Amino acid sequence: MKINQSVARLAVAQALSGANSTVVYATGAIIGHMLAPRPELATLPITMFVVGMALATLPAGQVARRYGRARAFQLGNLCGVLMGLIGSLGIVQQSFVLFCLSTVFGGAYAAVVLSFRFAAAECVTPEDKPKALSTVLAGGVLAGVVGPQMANLTMNSWPPHAYSVTYICSAVVAVLSAFVLRGVKFAHKKPSVDAATVRPIGHIIRQPQFIVAMLCGTVTYLLMNFMMTSAPLAMELCGIPRSYSNIGIEIHVIAMYAPSFFTGNLIKRFGETMMIAVGLFLTALAAATGLSGITVNHFWVGLVLLGLGWNFGFLGASALVLKCHAPEDGPRVQSINDFVVFGSMAVGSFASGSLLATHGWTWVTGLMLPPVLVAAISLVWLSRSAHKANLVDA
Repeated sequence: MKINQSVARLAVAQALSGANSTVVYATGAIIGHMLAPRPELATLPITMFVVGMALATLPAGQVARRYGRARAFQLGNLCGVLMGLIGSLGIVQQSFVLFCLSTVFGGAYAAVVLSFRFAAAECVTPEDKPKALSTVLAGGVLAGVVGPQMANLTMNSWPPHAYSVTYICSAVVAVLSAFVLRGVKFAHKKPSVDAATVRPIGHIIRQPQFIVAMLCGTVTYLLMNFMMTSAPLAMELCGIPRSYSNIGIEIHVIAMYAPSFFTGNLIKRFGETMMIAVGLFLTALAAATGLSGITVNHFWVGLVLLGLGWNFGFLGASALVLKCHAPEDGPRVQSINDFVVFGSMAVGSFASGSLLATHGWTWVTGLMLPPVLVAAISLVWLSRSAHKANLVDA
């Protein structure tokens, strides 16, 4: 597939915008630990980040459907700027509430950024959708470098207020992303399909294929967030320097996005369900690595496996969602899928902080295995059901 200008710009914007999310994940729990009134609230800023993602998903989908994706992207970049400015103010004023508010805006920004993958799929022919989707997410490789390095280089720029300059830089990056997105050409037009021929949304989301795709996407993203949220704080509590935890997040995010250069081709060759299965297996390996030790290498290897598992599992599930609806139903079906995914993540991110504070890292990683098993069973059921349906049709 020859990458068109819109897909290329979306990939660059993904790289810039993704850096903001990476900054939150790399620093949110640590800053929360410094500002929170109680230790178990340390990961609340990241939980509020995920809440912001969930709250913004459906409205962003409605804006994209009514006014076009360009307008939704503009609102997203505005939220990114607000995250950086309010976050820096919260750190300077030592306000836990303000900092949590900033991450809500950051989550809203992230929800819009994650819709880039579906927007890219609308720019190409049906057979090239998986490739376009993965190409945009490949832009996250740069985000995995920019975010942690921005944190490393700026966290002590204003010694009395660690990370305050980091969040100002995040606001600047959001502005740069907005300029990149201005060059994307969106051919938004109101649906021309007769209302009588449009399928009810309930019919679409009750499809077994959609339910399993959403479940697997939810489990993959939930567990990635569950483990990544508490990993930097767990490393600090184990006496590991912050620079090592920043590196851990950096290689984790690179592992999340680097496979996207070829994941689209793998999906086309082996199918969505196979890629989801590989993602679930790698996520289980990440949990097992976390259970086996608490050295720097255990954390780093676990985070790399976690990132790889997210890429295969989430991209496979996203590609499967695309097969469940007609083009005109895209924004509303995709926003419902993302709302469920991000809503579940809010519970997971807060639970990981409480578990880490009360029971330790072993419980955080050990509780990842049952959801993986549930998702795997659902995937096997879907594959067998499809196989039986094919036999009947034959």
